[in-house]
Amino acid sequence: MFDPKSLALYPDQPGVYLMKDSKGAVLYVGKAKNLRSRLKQYFAESGDSREMVPYLTAQVEVIDTIIALTEKDALILENNLIKLHKPKYNVLLKDDKTFVSLVVTRHKWPMIRIVRYKGKPKDDGAYFGPYTNALAARQTFDLIARLFPLRQCSDAELATRQRPCLLYDIKRCIAPCVNRCSEEEYAGHVESATRLLKGQDKEVLTELNRRMDQAANALEFEKAGTYLEMIHQLEHVTQVVHVDNPAAKNCDVVGLHREADAVLIALLLFREGKLIGSEHFSFHLIASNDAEIIESFLLQHYKNRPKLPAEVFIPLELPQQADVQEILQLTIHTPQKGKKKDLLEMAERNAKALFVREQDARSLKEKMLLDLQETLQLTRFPRRIECFDTSNIAGTDPVASLVCFVHGEKDRSRTRLFKIKGLEKADDYTAMRQVLFRHFTREKEKNDFCDLLIVDGGKGQLNIALQVFQELGIASVDVIALTKEEARHDKGLTQEKIYVPYRPDPYLIDPRSPLLFLLQKIRDEAHKQAIEYHRKRRAKRTMASELDTLPGIGPIKKRRLLQTFGSVKALKAAEEEEIRKVPGITKKDVAILLEWRSKS
Repeated sequence: MFDPKSLALYPDQPGVYLMKDSKGAVLYVGKAKNLRSRLKQYFAESGDSREMVPYLTAQVEVIDTIIALTEKDALILENNLIKLHKPKYNVLLKDDKTFVSLVVTRHKWPMIRIVRYKGKPKDDGAYFGPYTNALAARQTFDLIARLFPLRQCSDAELATRQRPCLLYDIKRCIAPCVNRCSEEEYAGHVESATRLLKGQDKEVLTELNRRMDQAANALEFEKAGTYLEMIHQLEHVTQVVHVDNPAAKNCDVVGLHREADAVLIALLLFREGKLIGSEHFSFHLIASNDAEIIESFLLQHYKNRPKLPAEVFIPLELPQQADVQEILQLTIHTPQKGKKKDLLEMAERNAKALFVREQDARSLKEKMLLDLQETLQLTRFPRRIECFDTSNIAGTDPVASLVCFVHGEKDRSRTRLFKIKGLEKADDYTAMRQVLFRHFTREKEKNDFCDLLIVDGGKGQLNIALQVFQELGIASVDVIALTKEEARHDKGLTQEKIYVPYRPDPYLIDPRSPLLFLLQKIRDEAHKQAIEYHRKRRAKRTMASELDTLPGIGPIKKRRLLQTFGSVKALKAAEEEEIRKVPGITKKDVAILLEWRSKS
């Protein structure tokens, strides 16, 4: 362990210190005006009362220091070293790969997608964001999908469709794929959606009212009714979500809630005097005080961002607030009264509620599902995933199973078991086609589709699913096929193949990838359900009592015989008089049983 007596030799100048374990791994990075004095506080009995400090100092083997010319230099250096070493006891934001944005694609028929990028966004459309809260981005996306009938199919699907999909029938899309709308009409919906993303909802309402009146004057009452419904939905959402506050012209408001070593920061985003969204960030095993947490958060969140708010409200003054403002070129305030102080209270309440409700677990699952969407280039966010598997032996007793996962967790209420109807024997393709057609026909009637369908198998099973979707007119469900090496389910880390539409070669994902683990978990659960159901049906058929073949011996008599003698073997060894004493057994039944016993 580190010897605190050696701290007498450390410099008393401003700088940065790096605490390391016995393997040289950086555990914590900090800054100080006086390095020697600050480090002594960690090892003094009453010097630092933060909960995680004893756990930190118990692991420290070496403390390195870097002297800085000024305190501002130390502030910048600390931030750079935290990003470089990613110490587990520091406040640490994930890299920008986890940031989520909404993009309006550059296309003849644009669509809105949830995307994630590292570095600068691609020059393939108009980007809005980033949203570090994946849930907030999806809620905005879902709102736009309800309000504006834009396409949700991929570019490849758009180019190959011959007739409208189900979304056209339920008025969620105006079918640009088969030219059921003009480019001007579609562009109007795209422009309205873009305005909404910019927070210009009043302009969107005005435009929707204008279009409704125009359609009504042209006697297009169905179209006018559609615009009226969109207006009502938008008015309801804006009343619930947006908060008018002239004091928050263009600012971000920081709220912090802390319990022991876990911290959650909530960020309320105000633009043009309205609350247009919120983001939150969770951290664990934190050894910093509240001021250090907020300071580190501001530096990491706003550094090098292309667009900054006019000002940021924080709940407490920072020791080096002037330096932070100069580094970020950002105005930072700590309001003490009035409406701006109320905004801080609102942010803190949001932080506490989010902390209790989520504890960061759901956020991690959201990010994993976004990884899945990005890796496989799915059109939709896979919130609800359904997986089908079939089971039989030489085509006999064919069955299938459906399992459902919502937000990465199994939804037992949606588990379904299928007996293949009308066939004593069936291959995997026939069975898969029948259960998919049966299931999605019912789902179409309820308009209750999953976001991603997984079929156990290869290209053949994938093509079966695509054929079923084409026959039913379904284009709003992504589908993939997952097959294990040599089609075995009893292996450990093996190469998996993931087949997707419009791609000739399968994706090959690292066997240690958490995404592959999630897919395997879903597929293996479906396989387990199918195997268990198949075994039950086969056992019921193959292990039926020999008494079932005897004339006159029905279920009741069979049950009484087995209750009396315990087994078929004991019945065969019983005396004739013992058989006669069984309730309900007639002389004719005894004769049949004696004849059967003599032949066996």
